[in-house]
Amino acid sequence: MLAELFAVMAPVLTGAGLGYLWIRLGQPYPVEFVTRLVFNIGTPALIIASLANAEIEAGNVGRTMLAAALVIMAMAAATPLMARLLGKEWRVVLAPMMYPNTGNMGLPVVLYAFGSAGFAYGITVMVTVSLFQFTVGSVMASRDNPLRTLVRTPTVYAIVISLTLLLTDTALPLWLANSVDLISGFTVPLMLITLGVSLASIQVRSLKSGVGFSLLRIPVAAALAWGIGSLLELPAMAQGILVLQMSMPVAVFNYLFAQKARREPEYVASLVFCSTLLSLLYLPLLLAWLM
Repeated sequence: MLAELFAVMAPVLTGAGLGYLWIRLGQPYPVEFVTRLVFNIGTPALIIASLANAEIEAGNVGRTMLAAALVIMAMAAATPLMARLLGKEWRVVLAPMMYPNTGNMGLPVVLYAFGSAGFAYGITVMVTVSLFQFTVGSVMASRDNPLRTLVRTPTVYAIVISLTLLLTDTALPLWLANSVDLISGFTVPLMLITLGVSLASIQVRSLKSGVGFSLLRIPVAAALAWGIGSLLELPAMAQGILVLQMSMPVAVFNYLFAQKARREPEYVASLVFCSTLLSLLYLPLLLAWLM
């Protein structure tokens, strides 16, 4: 079991470690460019490549998306109590509560833990979180028109295309399938490297509060995901992946949104940093239970 857990975590640690060392050695890394590349091209290609050819029922995809959405909303509802316990304004804590790192941390873990069959469910959860984060999250940070944000989000179109192919049992032409598969291949490695780069670039000032937040959030997220997954009668693998994905550390994008909205970005940085470090301890335990 230990060997299996190490095999799951090693690629994640290696990819993030490379990004971290790259910055510590003083090398340049175009974070904004890579983030746009991954989000606007790599992630849509990954969604289409993973969901269009996935051997799962479209109904299970829909229920998994619904379950993830309900967990996100339940976490939002729990935010005022969490904020009171931490002595913070609820607006500061809301995004870190709602949006775990289901992308550049969650997807690699799901891939190496559950293989291609589980990866489709991992993508489904990540897509749901991303839709909330880059619509509701963007509106809260910048007060943009939510409809405009949706229209300008390539992930939305990738979801529509993937579900259409899944529902109609249609395969992409071979040349297009090969092209999408090739482009999607750079996404996960770049996600991991960018995670390490982001962690190396974040200035952390309050480790104690970051650890306290993580110790409170993780059990709540895991319990809600398990309960909602059971209520919706998700397949066992989908339920386990929902728990795993919603228990991921705080997403780096929360720090960027906090900077944009000027809502205690230093505090949010500590949540990202500490929760990511703690995940190296609790994720193996969680995986041992779920695998």
